[in-house]
Amino acid sequence: MNGRVRDLRGYGFAKPKIVWPNGARLAVSLNVNFEEGAEFAVGDGDPKNEVFGEVQSIVPLGKRDLTLEEVFGYGMRAALPRFLRAFEKRKIATTFMMCGRAVERLPEFAKASIDAGHEAALHGWRWAAHFDFDDAEAERKLIRHARDTIALVTGEKPVGFMCRSSQSAFTRRLLVEEGFLYDSNALDDDLPYWDKASGPKSILVVPYAFDTNDMKFYHPTGFRTADEFLSYLRRALETLLVECDEGETRLLNIGLHLRIIGRPARFWALDKFLDDLVTLKDRVWVARRRDIAAHWIANGPKP
Repeated sequence: MNGRVRDLRGYGFAKPKIVWPNGARLAVSLNVNFEEGAEFAVGDGDPKNEVFGEVQSIVPLGKRDLTLEEVFGYGMRAALPRFLRAFEKRKIATTFMMCGRAVERLPEFAKASIDAGHEAALHGWRWAAHFDFDDAEAERKLIRHARDTIALVTGEKPVGFMCRSSQSAFTRRLLVEEGFLYDSNALDDDLPYWDKASGPKSILVVPYAFDTNDMKFYHPTGFRTADEFLSYLRRALETLLVECDEGETRLLNIGLHLRIIGRPARFWALDKFLDDLVTLKDRVWVARRRDIAAHWIANGPKP
C-alpha cells in the first residue's frame, strides 16, 4: 500500500503570493513528452503492444502492430523538427520529458532538443507507470539508469521527474535521495508545494495537468478538433490571468506529445497558442520546469 498521506487541503485559503522573475503572476509551463520508441511494442521484444493510439488496434495480443509503431514513429520523424522550429521562432524555452530508452534510441534528436535551450526532465526509462514496483532498489536502479543515459547523451543531468500514470510507494523518497530538484507526478494544485511525506527531507512538487493536455485527442470524450483544444487552452489562460490580476499566483501546465499535437491540423492550435503567449509579453512567464522550481525554492514557502 502506498504510504503517501492524502492531503485535500493544500494551501487552503492562504495561498502563497509569489511574483515570477519577470514580474508576472502567471507562469506557463509547456511540456513536450519525448517518449516515442519507449512504448511497449512486440516488435521490440515486449510481450504486448501499447494500446493507446490514434485508432483502436485490431492486432491480436502478442502480434506485432506495425501500424501503431508508425503512429509513434511520426512523432520523431516528422513532428519534432516542427516543434523545435516553432519554439525557436518565438524564443520560448520548454521542458522535454524524456524517456531514457527513447533518448538511447535517438540520441541526436534528444541532444538537438536540449541544445536548443530546452530542459531535459526524466520521464522514466520506458513510457510506463511505476506503481507496480514493490522493490525500492529495483526502482532506484531504473531511475539512475534513465537519468544517467539522458545526461550522457544530452549533457544535461535531469533534475525533474514524472513517470507515466501513478508512482510507487517509494518514488518520492528515492527522488529526494537521488538529488532531484522536483517531482511532477501531481494533478492536485495550481501552485508548486512541498511534499512533507517524502521522507526526512521534502521534495518540491511542480504539478502537472491532464485537462490542458493533447492526450485528450485520443479520448472518446476529449478534444475532436484543433479549434476545441485551442479554445480550451485560451479559456484556462483567461481564467488564470483574471485571478492573477486580482493578486493571486498561478501555474498553467500544457501537456504536449510529438505524435499527437505534432500532426499538422492539430499543430495549428499550438501555433496559435504560442502566438497568444508572445502577445501577452510580461503578463506571463513562459519557463522551463527546473526554472519554476528553482524560483519557488528561493522565494516560496520553506519545507
